[in-house]
Amino acid sequence: MTKEEIFNKLKSILADEFEIEEGKITPDALLVDDLDLDSIDTIDLIGKTKDFIPGGKVDPAIFKTVKTMQDVVDALLPYTQQA
Repeated sequence: MTKEEIFNKLKSILADEFEIEEGKITPDALLVDDLDLDSIDTIDLIGKTKDFIPGGKVDPAIFKTVKTMQDVVDALLPYTQQA
């Protein structure tokens, strides 16, 4: 899966499930300041990523260091490359 594919899946989840305007969801968007995500939203987002991550396992610790949408994409990329 490419970075663009991951971003588009995340964007779709955030727009559909979290009701965030698609125009706000950019690679540089800050999760907390721009998208108004809190810690519970982040946990929910982790759960939603399991649908497109092989094996459905993502280490929640990666979300402690991410700040932007691009950070999330970069953190998830290795998980999408696993067989």
